Amino acid sequence: MTASQRITITSSILLVFLLLASTLTLRRLDRLRTGSTLQEVLYLPSPKIVKSLSLGYDGLVADIYWTRAVQYFGGHHAAGNEHYRLLAPLLEITTYLDPHLLPPYEFGANFLAPPPPNGAGDPARAVALVERGIQANPDQWKLYYNLGFIYYLEIHDYARAARAFERGSQAPGAHPFVRILAAKMAQHAGDIETARMLWITTYESAHDKQIKANAVAHLRALQADAEVIALEKMVDEYRARMGHWPTNLAQLVSTGMLNGIPLDPTGRPYKLMPYGHVEVANPDDIPFITQGTPPGYKAPKVTAKQLGLTE
Repeated sequence: MTASQRITITSSILLVFLLLASTLTLRRLDRLRTGSTLQEVLYLPSPKIVKSLSLGYDGLVADIYWTRAVQYFGGHHAAGNEHYRLLAPLLEITTYLDPHLLPPYEFGANFLAPPPPNGAGDPARAVALVERGIQANPDQWKLYYNLGFIYYLEIHDYARAARAFERGSQAPGAHPFVRILAAKMAQHAGDIETARMLWITTYESAHDKQIKANAVAHLRALQADAEVIALEKMVDEYRARMGHWPTNLAQLVSTGMLNGIPLDPTGRPYKLMPYGHVEVANPDDIPFITQGTPPGYKAPKVTAKQLGLTE
């Protein structure tokens, strides 16, 4: 037997062993529910070791890790866990194996950066992940957009957000909104309309249903926020004109300030409370809402279904 044949046979045996081990591991993972148990059987912690053991099947193994990252986050979120310690390692291993696989960078920007319970609360690691994606894929405008998104919404660093959006606006096929966002960041804009543009761009450019669902949830909340602010301004104008607070929104209709009783994003009428405070019918039904809630209201944890993490 020649040396070449021995190498071929040894490699084949090793490949079969690794595939068998991977199958057994994946079956065990499907039965696990807690992050600590998952970590005991999870993959080797070093991306370099995983790559060396993939025997050139980097793309295939990257797809496996990417699938597990989605399942890990979705499973933990559905179970009510607030810690996602393995999300960043899973995404980092995935993108190390296949640096041109774009969804993990987008997924990371949307679920790695936000604070618990709706994310891993690690914006610095999310920035590092996306920066590596930009280095490997410099012509992908969405990566610059994701980077600006993190800086704006999670870190509140408008200068860095502006630079990220400006870089993205110069990439091939960049969404027209990206250049506008760059200008708004340069002005340190932090208004509802800017946030709305961010989430619209996210929805239009994303292909992942989870990211789209997350964008829709935020857009519904921003719609409610904007409408509540506008209604409360009308109520203040009514008081200034009439000398007293209105007792219901129908009085604004009678004066011509409104064409009809407005409905919140759930299709139910807004409520006028004492002293001009406007509330949505049920704030629990509008995740991420910041306006139109009762005094002392504490928002419940956003469900996996609302984030599109379940069917």
